[in-house]
Amino acid sequence: MTTPAATGQPADKSQLTGGRQYHVGVAPGEVHEVVLMPGDPFRVALVAEQLDDVVEVAHQREYRTVNGTFRGMPITVCSSGMGCPSTAIGVEELANAGATTFVRVGSTGALQPGMAIGDLVVSEGTLRNDGTTAQYVPLSYPAVPDLRLTIALADASLALGEQNGFGVHVGLNASDDAFWAETPEHLAGLTKLGILNVEMESSAMFVVARRRGLRAGMVCAVSANLATGDVVYGRPNERLHVGWVHSVTAALEAVHALYAS
Repeated sequence: MTTPAATGQPADKSQLTGGRQYHVGVAPGEVHEVVLMPGDPFRVALVAEQLDDVVEVAHQREYRTVNGTFRGMPITVCSSGMGCPSTAIGVEELANAGATTFVRVGSTGALQPGMAIGDLVVSEGTLRNDGTTAQYVPLSYPAVPDLRLTIALADASLALGEQNGFGVHVGLNASDDAFWAETPEHLAGLTKLGILNVEMESSAMFVVARRRGLRAGMVCAVSANLATGDVVYGRPNERLHVGWVHSVTAALEAVHALYAS
């Protein structure tokens, strides 16, 4: 590959969006319009278990990408890695390659009593406790998901919860940057505000998608209740695994209802 000559001017990254994407490793035409985004690249295979015709497209850094179909509808799955910086890069580069709808599926810490491990949470908006989105927009700019996609995610989650006997919660969440810096005082403050749950990626996904005129939403499974001390670390969390599978099912049902009907 020929390296272009230096211009003597600061680089304009907005002009570097074409072709194969630097971090995610996909090119235009290699991903579908709808993308499910778990955090963990190892969970991409768990999403793929609910798809047909699965083909791996790329795996660079934290971004593992596969294509498949759900009832004939093309679906891409790409892991985001942990936190807002890698999520923002992933959404930007997948959008450059042709993606238009992003659904975060993953795990989250609950902050209100009555939320059990394995329950699902659908975001209606995110408290921006991250640093990444401040690089994109003013602090007063809201991080909100697409309305129609969120309604579809809530409807699919509620139907699935009724069938399988788990709870579904719809409301506001927070995105934090520093997992181990979340003190009891910090978490109690979020609980007092009525925030349902805390995770680390949705604010970046929502803000980047809004800035680019794209759709984004989130459905996550409760991994622990940080308000009540129902926390499972250091041993298998079977209730989370079942909930996480349910979150993927709900996301697939939602995008199929929204786009394939």
